[in-house]
Amino acid sequence: MQSVVPATDRVVAALGYVLPFFNGLQYGRYFFMQYPKAEILFEPLFPVLQAYQAVPYASFIAFFVLYSAVVRNPSFSRYVRFNAMQAVVLDVLLVLPLIIQRILNPRRGLGFNMLVMTYNALFLFLVLGFLYALVSCILGRTPRLPFVGDAADAQI
Repeated sequence: MQSVVPATDRVVAALGYVLPFFNGLQYGRYFFMQYPKAEILFEPLFPVLQAYQAVPYASFIAFFVLYSAVVRNPSFSRYVRFNAMQAVVLDVLLVLPLIIQRILNPRRGLGFNMLVMTYNALFLFLVLGFLYALVSCILGRTPRLPFVGDAADAQI
């Protein structure tokens, strides 16, 4: 039988997923070029995203705070710490495609087409994963993202 998750834990757990979501929106650049009307769905987030990006090292600060103040803080429930760790792992994994892109640096042809398809797939996975995690947390359920959930579980 699943225990009832307090509302505060649900909110804190859900907020952790904002970090990888904001950091991963960059992968939507080609998606929005192909489907410009889809950008309308994200327009309400633009002011918050611009404020986030205006703070120097905001991503690093948010990552550090989420990891040290939530994941490693035993005063938070395991539910909150697991979700925060899953968000941290997802955020770390989002760096890998950028590293690969910088090494290979495709500018045209098949390499560039593969880059666009990869970015689009990452973006869609990120958006769907964010929505899944957000809804699950609000409902008090534990979201388990593929690969990421197992890595987060091992760290808690």
